[in-house]
Amino acid sequence: MLHPDTELRFISDDVGYGVVATQPIPKGTITWVHDDLDRTFSLAEVDAMPPIFRTILDKYSFRDNRGNCILCWDHARFVNHSFRSNCISTAYDFELAVRDIEPGEELTDDYGYLNIDEPFEALPEKGVRRRVVMPDDLLRYHKQWDRQLASSFRRLEAVPQPLMELLSPEVAQKLHAIAAGKEEMDSILNLYWVRGQDGQHLPAGDFETRQRHRP
Repeated sequence: MLHPDTELRFISDDVGYGVVATQPIPKGTITWVHDDLDRTFSLAEVDAMPPIFRTILDKYSFRDNRGNCILCWDHARFVNHSFRSNCISTAYDFELAVRDIEPGEELTDDYGYLNIDEPFEALPEKGVRRRVVMPDDLLRYHKQWDRQLASSFRRLEAVPQPLMELLSPEVAQKLHAIAAGKEEMDSILNLYWVRGQDGQHLPAGDFETRQRHRP
């Protein structure tokens, strides 16, 4: 579920529609939670679908760390890409605002942490050298995203959290411990879907071995 202080608006001819804040959303706010209405499709289910449905999933879903396609039921599926995104996914099935988002400002994600299937060239952004989003961007940029998240987690209990009730008691307890500095935040790298040579999921041990032998 997307933060309630948002709405779908037309952004531009180049971008199309996007999600825009209608009220201030402070840094440290949970902006999206994977809830019970979101649909999860396994690799096998997607492979068995007619092409017309796979095309829709390719456009509107993202992959979790098991390669499942997650299709959001609300406007969250219209959140656009930015190399300087103001929201970042966490290892706990929700996203955080990593800076203050003003009314009228678009909520954005970096698609580099969404396990895209194919590289794509994004629109150029001022002051940003990256132009192409890659399927393995989590391996390249997770430390940068972790630093942004860690800073935002420290604000977690100081700002309103209308989506907090959607979290399980176990996750909520973990978040309170992280915000209080009693536990460390799990890295966003936990979201990475490890593909084999055929694009399928590799066991963790195979991934660790491959990582040790990266050039």
